[in-house]
Amino acid sequence: MRKSTCLCGLALSLTVTCAFAQSNSMTSGRPSAVLTPDQCAQVWAKAVPSGDFLTEANAAPYIVNFKQADGPDQDGKISKSEFEAACAKGLVKFTDR
Repeated sequence: MRKSTCLCGLALSLTVTCAFAQSNSMTSGRPSAVLTPDQCAQVWAKAVPSGDFLTEANAAPYIVNFKQADGPDQDGKISKSEFEAACAKGLVKFTDR
């Protein structure tokens, strides 16, 4: 009985640890949380003050995987529509800074 209680406790603590580790999955270009339209607009305003395009050189603080976010044209810049699509795929990081 004591052995099974210890094993259950260990299994539970490992499960909780894994769940917390997966909550921030914005590493190595993997998608993360999908942003709301409002969050997406906030990030776009910070990332692209001019409102034109987000270049790869300026994308790192906001985009998880630039190639995936760049859309089918792969022109090396992200338009607002591509940015919004990337938000819906979890490719944009929300930052309120």
